[in-house]
Amino acid sequence: MCLHGHIAMIRRSSRHYAARARVAKALAHESRLLILDALEDGERCVCELTELVGSDQSTVSKHLTVLRNAGIVDLRKEGAMTFYRLKVPCLKGFWQCIETVLSTNLEEQRAALRD
Repeated sequence: MCLHGHIAMIRRSSRHYAARARVAKALAHESRLLILDALEDGERCVCELTELVGSDQSTVSKHLTVLRNAGIVDLRKEGAMTFYRLKVPCLKGFWQCIETVLSTNLEEQRAALRD
């Protein structure tokens, strides 16, 4: 492959990884993970999510905006109420992957303590 072709491939990969990073950053907060976990059970109003997270509505709304801008959640308005739902159904596999990493790390730490 010529150098020009290699550079073009890196540019495409760079954009792709930047897009991935935006999604990863949206997931990189405990409250947002809690919100997403709750939304797996179905649509929720902001008031329910505010109570669940234990923060003020302004903070929860900011978290929801981050998730919405990343394309992870969507909203529906009904009068003065705003309801959020998952936009993508693939989080279950993501959670399973994270749990596998946590479990593997725990096993490695236990093994290190036994040595």
